[in-house]
Amino acid sequence: MIRFRFGLTPLAEVRPWGRPEHPVLHWFGLTDGWYAIDLGEHELLRYSERTVRRLRGGGGGGGVGPAHPYVDYYVVRLWEDLLALLPAALEPVPEDLADFVACDSSDWCWEDTPEVDAAAGWYGDRTLNMGYLRVEPYIRCWRTVAGEDVVNVSWAHQPDPEKEIEFAGPATGLVTVPTSAFVAAVAELDRALLEAMELRIGELEAAGPPPGAELDLERLRREHRDRAGWLERARRYAYATDWAAVRTGAAALLRSPLLRSPGEDCG
Repeated sequence: MIRFRFGLTPLAEVRPWGRPEHPVLHWFGLTDGWYAIDLGEHELLRYSERTVRRLRGGGGGGGVGPAHPYVDYYVVRLWEDLLALLPAALEPVPEDLADFVACDSSDWCWEDTPEVDAAAGWYGDRTLNMGYLRVEPYIRCWRTVAGEDVVNVSWAHQPDPEKEIEFAGPATGLVTVPTSAFVAAVAELDRALLEAMELRIGELEAAGPPPGAELDLERLRREHRDRAGWLERARRYAYATDWAAVRTGAAALLRSPLLRSPGEDCG
């Protein structure tokens, strides 16, 4: 029901970082590639056909675009941000906060209080970071256990002001998956990425870095061993919530503008 898919750019095509006179390769940069999220019948992070044509040069964009229709970036970003999201995403949401966690934050009535900050932070911690993309999809994950133990995954595609980037599929949606399936999908991404990087590092250790590129192979291997423990650390992390503050802040944020008198602000 949910799967995080990716592909790495062929090693010979990975571009080093840094200035032309001092190109550098490292673990992060070596994960250059593409990724997508299979969610029920949907493919998140897949570009529309019109956008793909533009990226491939068929829509006035010029140049040779990717050979796939998905977000093209460093796969490690998806991996890191999912692990950062995991503790909050797995914290069960109480029934009385179900409407708040599922609401559209654009309708909030903001106030400058610690409780509002606590509620907004709690809500935001269940958002998958996509801010590095030019047009970021808004993907959120939260767990509910009333009836069934599931993780709710919602998305919303924001319009591109320049009308160049658009994603395929519905503009908004919500799919629920068993919590066990969500955890298994994150674990499978972890396994697959670390395995692919193990092979990549082995190739570099055998053949050496590309001509002219700086690469510290010992540091690369140490970082790889360290990253192999990130998933377990994320699973052990105890996400602690001040429920009283979140409930107070959520009530303030959800105050409907229709209930305010003319001229009355949120305070």
